[in-house]
Amino acid sequence: MATVRDLSALPKAHLHLHFTGSMRHATLLELAERDGIALPDALVEDWPPQLTAADEKGWFRFQRLYDVARSVLRTEDDVRRLVREAAEDDVADGGRWLEIQVDPSGYGARFGGITAFTDLVLDAVREASDRTGLGIAVVIAANRTRHPLDARTLARLAAQYVGRGVVGFGLSNDERRGRTEDFAGAFAIAERAGLLLAPHGGELRGPEHIRTCLDALHADRLGHGVRAAEDPDLLRRVVDAGVALEVCPVSNVALGVYSDLTSVPLPTLLDAGATVALGADDPLLFGSRLAGQYATMRAAHELSDEQLAELARMSLRAGRAPAELRERALADVDAWLAAPAG
Repeated sequence: MATVRDLSALPKAHLHLHFTGSMRHATLLELAERDGIALPDALVEDWPPQLTAADEKGWFRFQRLYDVARSVLRTEDDVRRLVREAAEDDVADGGRWLEIQVDPSGYGARFGGITAFTDLVLDAVREASDRTGLGIAVVIAANRTRHPLDARTLARLAAQYVGRGVVGFGLSNDERRGRTEDFAGAFAIAERAGLLLAPHGGELRGPEHIRTCLDALHADRLGHGVRAAEDPDLLRRVVDAGVALEVCPVSNVALGVYSDLTSVPLPTLLDAGATVALGADDPLLFGSRLAGQYATMRAAHELSDEQLAELARMSLRAGRAPAELRERALADVDAWLAAPAG
């Protein structure tokens, strides 16, 4: 490959990053030791863990590791540290804008309820943004393994924070569980509030589930969505509707969606004109952060710097960053590409 430019200097937005999954591995170990929490080997000596989600047992193991990691967050300072370090890591990777996804119901019991926890996270976001210069917003996500009425509660919560740091509403966890249509009411609440609608779809399930996310939930962006590549008619619909795909290559391979990085169909999506924003998903469990997604796709598909710059531009355009921040970052993408390689 010809001389290439430094991907950590390429300005970009990060639109698919889960809250606990953003934690540094060293921080996980330190907090666990502080409170005498016994971590499984997969989070210590055997890190990053060998994962698969090909069946329910595989997903259960993944979710169990995530829950164990979440249990080390015991104090407000722990939450503030997690957000600050996630911001620092994104800045080091060229990040200019971050939309971090969190399900407050997974933390509310320890932090005084879902409203108090949301207030804490948003305060931590403001602190981290002031300290690092990274623009940060929050996407509140419901858990599809819980009752759809819980999702409505979270949608109302998210609606209360429009204009105060919350920009979107999502739906996460194993997309093979539950009926996506049952969450339409929650997404209708979020849609009326003007929130970005970003459910997970098109990773563990295929094109038919992407259609459901579009039809029932009115998705503006899709968490993953990579399997739209399997259906040309669906992919054309996604492109025509301007629905962005939050593609997370390293986690796709780790969870067994694709056998290797060369099999991730990024070229198919790009050739069709899809808007793609590369994301790290859960660096704590997959061992790769934001710039790593660009590096792996550069290597796997021999992407040029021009193609990588366009991926960065798409990530910035697909987010809810303030216009001034977005335009400044887009200009800096052009400057990155105009500078000599090497």
